[in-house]
Order: sequence, then C-alpha cells, then structure tokens
Amino acid sequence: MTALQRPWLRTATAAVVAAAFLMPVLLMVSTSFKKPDRILAASPQWIPSPFTTENYSAALANPALPRALLNSLVISGGVVALTLLLAVPLSYALARIPMRGSGAMLLALLITQLLPAIVLAAPLFILERKTGLQNTYTGLVAADTTLTLPLAVVVLRPLVQRIPVELEEAALVDGCGLPGVLGYVVLPLMAPGLIAVAGMSFLLAWGEFVFGLTLGQTPEVQPVTVVLNSFAGPVRTAWGPLMATATLVSVPVVCVFTVLHRFIVGGLTAGSIKG
Repeated sequence: MTALQRPWLRTATAAVVAAAFLMPVLLMVSTSFKKPDRILAASPQWIPSPFTTENYSAALANPALPRALLNSLVISGGVVALTLLLAVPLSYALARIPMRGSGAMLLALLITQLLPAIVLAAPLFILERKTGLQNTYTGLVAADTTLTLPLAVVVLRPLVQRIPVELEEAALVDGCGLPGVLGYVVLPLMAPGLIAVAGMSFLLAWGEFVFGLTLGQTPEVQPVTVVLNSFAGPVRTAWGPLMATATLVSVPVVCVFTVLHRFIVGGLTAGSIKG
C-alpha cells in the first residue's frame, strides 16, 4: 500500500498544510485580544493572557470604519455585477463564434491576469483622472473589474464549450432567439461557474488595496483595506486595533466562502476541464 492509499496519512498531511495556512489567521485573532504590552512580548502567546476586548472597542470607535465597510460592500457588489455582465457574453463569444484573433484575445486576458495591481494603478489613475472617474464608486468598480474579468473568462469559457451545441440549435429551431438561448439554456447550465465567479470576484474586490489607495483618495469612497493601512504609522503601529479591525473585516469574507465554498471549488474545477 502506497502512502497516497493510506487515508490517515492523507488526512494528517492535509491537517498540517491547513494548520500552516491558518497560523497567521490564528495569530491575528489571538493578537486582537491581547493587552498592548503583551503583543510584542519576547515570548509570544497563542492564548491571550490576560484576555481583553479593548482593541475591539478602539477599532469600533474609529469613525471611518462604518463608512469604509459600506464602501467595500458597494464596490464588491458592483464588481460582481459588472464582472458577470461582461464575462458571460465574452466567454460565450470566445467559445462559440469562430473569429480571427480569439486565441490572441484569450492570451491577452491571461497576461492581464498575471500583472500585479501596482502595474495597472498608474495608467488607470491617469485614465480615470482624465475621464472624471477618480474618487468615485464607478472608477473603483471598473478598476477592480480589470482584475476579476480575466479570471471569470478563463473559468466560464470552458463551461460554455462543454455545453452541447445541439441544445442551443434545438432552442433556435423552437423559435428562441439568441438572448433566449443564453437565458434559458446556457446560463442555467453555467450556474456553478457563475456562482464561483461571483464568489471569487467578491473576495478579490473586498481585499483589494492598491486601487483603493490610489484611485480613491477621499474617505467617502475608500474601502476598508485603506482604513486598515491607517493603523500603520511611520514610527508606531497600533497592532491591537489593527488586528481587531482585520478580524472584523475578515468576517464577511469567511461568511461568503463558507456559504459558497462548494460552488467555488466545483465551479473552478468544472471550468478547468474542457469536455
């Protein structure tokens, strides 16, 4: 019996890997309940002693936090809507319509996905400043969509290719136009991929920092990630309130992933295989 055929060994390996990834999260939560003089102690403590909630009181007392949470919710929701609105027809066109340059277009989307946000920040800043979209929800939603749209197309295009063309032809014969084919045939069969794309788009937009800092220069539109950065000063960092705020900000992400994790994993897996 090989090592991969031993269930207990696979479980133990998975537990070790999961613990390694969860260690920063556990340290974040633990630090949020520590006294300020215990946070940077020489001997780190995983279990806070004494236990305190004063960091959460300081975090919730920050007047910028409620507005920033609302901004992040609006921006993330807008990114999800715009990503799906653009990715569905683009994925369908790349999968179904023979056209010159479709391969180059897909390659360009893949290259765009590999670029870090800081590379796109400067040209987007200039473009949005000239068009008047700087310091607006629209500008931030459009900027964040440049990060989520390539991933959405990469996931959804193989899903469209797996749908039998005969189903669409039968719908057309029955008098259903192209919008009806998309609405009644294609989209229901793409549901796992659509949910996966929506979930990933929300998570990416919620955690985006570079565009929020460069394109949203007023508190009225800045996301919560920028508020997190405000706790880090050039001389001193308020680690307690910072970790408490980070823990609060992580709650929506954990909730979204908990609810949609099966769809996200299933949608990404389905979108990675061409039938």
